[in-house]
Amino acid sequence: MPLRSQKEKAENFRALHHGKRILILPNGWDVPSARVFEDAGFPAIATSSAGLLVSLGYPDGEVIGRDEFVSAVGRIARALSVPLSADVVAGFGKTTKDVLVTVRAILKTGAVGINVEDFAHATKKLYPVERQVENVKAVRKLGETVGIPLVINARTDALRFAEGDEGARFKEAVRRATAYRDAGADCVYPMGLTDAASIGNFVKALDFPINVMVRKGLPPISELQRLGVARVSFGPSPSYAAMGLLKRAAKEVLEKGTYENLTEGVITFDELNALAVPRADGSGQS
Repeated sequence: MPLRSQKEKAENFRALHHGKRILILPNGWDVPSARVFEDAGFPAIATSSAGLLVSLGYPDGEVIGRDEFVSAVGRIARALSVPLSADVVAGFGKTTKDVLVTVRAILKTGAVGINVEDFAHATKKLYPVERQVENVKAVRKLGETVGIPLVINARTDALRFAEGDEGARFKEAVRRATAYRDAGADCVYPMGLTDAASIGNFVKALDFPINVMVRKGLPPISELQRLGVARVSFGPSPSYAAMGLLKRAAKEVLEKGTYENLTEGVITFDELNALAVPRADGSGQS
């Protein structure tokens, strides 16, 4: 039975983080990419900040204006019948009040989850942990106030940008993730974990839903499931793959004068056109 209300979608999305099977969450960057993933059978979709922003002519980060960003998320949300989680970067603002403005607007699009970061793209510096704790608490309260059990995926980039050696950065990532968990996040996302040992140690340290991202060297789904990972997201890898195909196709035509990359394994015009038509079972909001 299709999910109808926004509240129902949010409850379903949250439950997917606690099922017997790992949640595989693909990240689309526009309406057709998100629809391809839904049509493939994924139970929920997320946006990719890098993929979405670059598709609009902006680098990853918060260079884009909030209104244009929210509008792009809204177009995707309206085209889907499954739950959508939006990557809101760091929330588009310096204060918790600013972050709440962004999240409130995202909720109005029909999305039921957010991914929020704890670093600034412009400086590659981590925000104080207290700032993110305040943001997570405030976003959790907002969801409760409007009656939507918004799913918060709290990302930390301590493994990349914290001070010290690898061990110190791992400890800082655990410290931050624990703080975000205790502040009310539904899932924590230590950006950069790829090897099985580190993933297993992080899962044991948190005893809480953990998100990892597809990248070279990541163990297969079966191994992630064994390690106790709750959610694996595609991140920008679909955008990388799509752009890689276009590069190969361009090179083939220019250097060989053939069209295999543009004609093999493709969809039809009618299938492409159908990706722009909202599904009949739509995304009602409560």
